[in-house]
Order: sequence, then structure tokens, then C-alpha cells
Amino acid sequence: MNNDNTGHARCYIVKAIMGRWLGLDYGTVRIGVAVGSSGDGIASPTAVIQAEPVGEFFEQIRKLVGEYEAEGIVVGWPLNMDDTEGPQGKLTRLVAVKLASALEMDVRLWDERLSSFEADTKMAGLYTRKKRKARQDAVAAAEILQDFFANGGVESAPKASEWMEQ
Repeated sequence: MNNDNTGHARCYIVKAIMGRWLGLDYGTVRIGVAVGSSGDGIASPTAVIQAEPVGEFFEQIRKLVGEYEAEGIVVGWPLNMDDTEGPQGKLTRLVAVKLASALEMDVRLWDERLSSFEADTKMAGLYTRKKRKARQDAVAAAEILQDFFANGGVESAPKASEWMEQ
């Protein structure tokens, strides 16, 4: 056993570097949830929860944050192919802002274009159509989170609180 302070400092550094994040693929009916570590850049589909009522959705996310000891949340942001924000993008951004406020957490927005397509591609041939549909949102959330990790993470993603109504 190493009793010097250096060993303890290394433990804290590793924990900070390898923080867990939740990824959300927000929809007005269902929300896909994934969990991943910024240390290894791997994200796994975790759950699909119902979007309504909003209070219950926030409470379920709060429980998952506690269960996985997440330090932040990445919300997939559905931008148009021309980089503009459509109605679903605006709604998702507003939900992310409210989630950040309600949970008092770091919530980041991440471009989710083609995440559902990538999820479908990964599941092709593995599940029946019904099972694919049931898991698609969680797999898409994992794609969003993994892309976030692979492309700069926190340094590259805007905080939801910085994107108030425009």
C-alpha cells in the first residue's frame, strides 16, 4: 500500500478524466438513454423512457444520474442538414436548458444528425423489426454519446444553458 499523497492524487485525476456521462436521444414520445465513460470513449445503450409527463421524465433521468454517478448529460440536438435549427431542434434545446436547471448539472448539446440511421445500421440483422424499434432510441443515444467522446467532448459541445431562446 502506498501511503504518500502522490498515489491519492493520481486516483483523483483518473476519476476526473474518466467521468461518466449520460447520452439522451430526445423525442416527444420516447427518449433513448445511454451511459458512457469519457476515459475510454465507449457508450452503451441503457434504457428507453417515456417523454411524458415531463416531470416524470426529469425524475427518471435524475435517478439514472445517481445510479451511474454521471457528471453530465449530452442531449442529441437535431439540426437540419444545412446547419439550421428546425422546430424539433428548438424544442430539444429548450428541454436541455430546463433539464440543466432542474438537475443543476452540466448538460451539453450535440449534433445528432444521422444517429438514428447509424443505430439502424448497427442493429441490422441482429433483431426483429419490433425489437429494433424498441431499442433504436437507446442505441441512437449511445451513438450520440460516443460521437461526443470521439470529437472533443466537453471542449467541443455547447452548454445547454448558453443556448437560451434565440
